[in-house]
Amino acid sequence: MNSSSCATHGEVATLYVDHHGWLQSWLRRRLGNSCDAADLAQDTFVRILRARDVGVLQTPRAYLTTVAKGVLVNWYRRQALEQAYLEALALLPEPEAPSPEQRALVLETLNEIDAMLDALPPLVRRTFLLSQLDGMKYEDIAQQLGVSLSSVKRYMAQAFRQCLALTA
Repeated sequence: MNSSSCATHGEVATLYVDHHGWLQSWLRRRLGNSCDAADLAQDTFVRILRARDVGVLQTPRAYLTTVAKGVLVNWYRRQALEQAYLEALALLPEPEAPSPEQRALVLETLNEIDAMLDALPPLVRRTFLLSQLDGMKYEDIAQQLGVSLSSVKRYMAQAFRQCLALTA
């Protein structure tokens, strides 16, 4: 580990020690339970560790709040995705329902796909969804979106690269 990584970890450690309890309380007030708040507080610090050199923060709680809000939005989106999946499963006859292991794998895959799509620029995401979900031809997508055919091909290549990165 190089010296800048050590400094980053030290800065995050200080941030953690000084503000973890406050952040967990802040999240608990929004979520209404301690368990999810504890998990999301940890996720917030993991995101900070992965993001960048923290350095000296003038307003550490404002920074933590901003990062935690992003984590919270992702958590709510995962919850909504899981709820939609469970509602769809409830409509299946019992013999066709997947096992708990299969459910967990499908939910994990859905969350990965959702994260991959969320990482794409809006026009690239829209192009990809029109092609893959609606089955539209590239020429039709270009016409609908008002872009060139070469742009559609470039957007699809970008989306497929993101899909491949997901499988790596």
